[in-house]
Amino acid sequence: MSGQFRLLKTKRFAPLFVTQFLGAFNDNLFKNALVVLLTFHTAQWSTLSAGVLANLAAGIFILPFFLFSAFAGQLADKYDKATLARLTKLLELLITLVALWGFMQHSLYILLGALFLLGLQSTLFGPIKYALLPQHLRQSELLGGNALIEAGTFVSILLGTLAGGVLAGYLPDPAWIAGAGMLVAVAGLVASLRIPPAPAPEPGLRLSFNLFAATLKTIGYARQDRSVFLSILGISWFWLYGALFLAQLPAFTQQVLGGSESMVTLLLAVFTVGIGAGSLLCERLTSRQVEIGLVPLGSLGLTLFGLDVFFAAPVDLAGEQAHSLLFLLSQWPVWRVMLDLLLLGLFGGFFIVPLYALVQFRSNETQRARIIAANNILNALFMVSGALLAIAGLSAGLSIPALFAVAALCNAAIAVYIYSLVPEFFIRFLAWLLVKTLYRLRLEGTDHIPQDGPALIVANHVSFADAVILMGATPRPIRFVMDHRIFKTPLLGFIFRHSGAIPIAPAKENPELLEQAFVRINQALAEGELVGIFPEGAITRDGEMQPFRPGVTRILQSQPVPVIPMGLSGLWGSFFSRIEGKAMSKPFRRGFFSRVGLRIGAPVAPEEASPGQLFEQVRELRGDIR
Repeated sequence: MSGQFRLLKTKRFAPLFVTQFLGAFNDNLFKNALVVLLTFHTAQWSTLSAGVLANLAAGIFILPFFLFSAFAGQLADKYDKATLARLTKLLELLITLVALWGFMQHSLYILLGALFLLGLQSTLFGPIKYALLPQHLRQSELLGGNALIEAGTFVSILLGTLAGGVLAGYLPDPAWIAGAGMLVAVAGLVASLRIPPAPAPEPGLRLSFNLFAATLKTIGYARQDRSVFLSILGISWFWLYGALFLAQLPAFTQQVLGGSESMVTLLLAVFTVGIGAGSLLCERLTSRQVEIGLVPLGSLGLTLFGLDVFFAAPVDLAGEQAHSLLFLLSQWPVWRVMLDLLLLGLFGGFFIVPLYALVQFRSNETQRARIIAANNILNALFMVSGALLAIAGLSAGLSIPALFAVAALCNAAIAVYIYSLVPEFFIRFLAWLLVKTLYRLRLEGTDHIPQDGPALIVANHVSFADAVILMGATPRPIRFVMDHRIFKTPLLGFIFRHSGAIPIAPAKENPELLEQAFVRINQALAEGELVGIFPEGAITRDGEMQPFRPGVTRILQSQPVPVIPMGLSGLWGSFFSRIEGKAMSKPFRRGFFSRVGLRIGAPVAPEEASPGQLFEQVRELRGDIR
């Protein structure tokens, strides 16, 4: 196995993956089986209508996420997560016994109680799953691990939904549903026994049993870091957006496409394949880094293909009788809708996987599970709000395709708003796009970049694109110290201005700007940021490294922080280099996708980071290729 799939062979990841896969499968098996029973055999269970019962079941399942997510986050921060995972799987097994009792007693109340308990079990397991990943995976594995978790979750949801429908529709005795759930729960419990220990980050935490106060406090933890909180809002919006589309698929299939249950299943499968493919492609597109530059790309796709469902929807296909699946597959509008759903899922993977990874990467370790719990609370709130808004829109006379179009336009507006609040998302997208368009980057040593705290990054200066490459290769934002003249360059100037770059000028040209630059550097390091400098002072004119200037010494005297040496190679001769005296004069000088390299060295203690020593380390990291 290569890439992220190699994680499936490791004890650090595989047992957790199997445990969560089977858990999501079991939740949807029981939930959908119950909905099918209540829909097609309503009179046997209740005097309420099938629609009311289906929505009641959905609401009961999601209610524990509002009530107990905060408490679940506290548990996951206080106790070993592997132990908690086993206890939640044991709880799942006990819940299947409650469900079996409900089927044997033919009691709707017991079955709805079992559904509530399954929601509670999922609530308890959610913070464990996502907070455990950063403990067992390296930084370079975090994106791939999240991709597998997301892909596996959507596949398990689809398979569990299909299995629940089959069991409810074809077995003579519904008690077999609980029996199947029991077997899946046992398998999940066995898998959980192999999860390695995950010690508690804050064992001294005092549990709060005031659910309302704990919920508010949990959301407060998530709000401490702006990028983390906005990422959580982005994740929650995705669940609202995706749930809105998926919830309308049965009615859309019947009323617009004129299809039956088999067509609904096919559309669900297409969307699931898209999500899985998009999630798994994230690692390949980002060199295994937590790259939030993919998020704007994802939001763009979610908008465009959500809108296209509106334009693709046929107006004359539905009739009094449902069409066969073969007939529908002979119609181009149906294929266009399927392609839109596939691409919605694909770009949804690009959108959500980096956001989950960023939340895990930038969260305070001692509060990570509670921050994940805050994410679960907001996810549930957004999904319920989306359902209510969809009901309101449809009740007001919107057609289902028009509802999709409104949601897509809202997605665009929200994306623009979030990226205006945190320009880092859009800036990293531009950096990622530039690097992926022009270069094939070979990246080594990203684990040397500290997950938090200040550090000074030093690198050789070969081209005008150097800072962009470093920006795209580093999971944390970097405040670069740049010659003030580069801010006049159209695209690069836009990127550096909005990424918080610090302008600097030579002492002979503008001594006041020089002093202001050092003040801002000290302030950035004092606030725990990464600062990047090119100690040569200028872009090389012959491809060779020039001696490092003493500015690095002055910085370290004021702020003695670790220094991260980085060596760039392969950029000499590119469009942005000065190989013939003037950069950016001959487009496509080396074509597209030319090979470049970035090697990152181990942190150097400030007392050992002299300009000469750093020069030798960077030259060694660069190697013989200019």
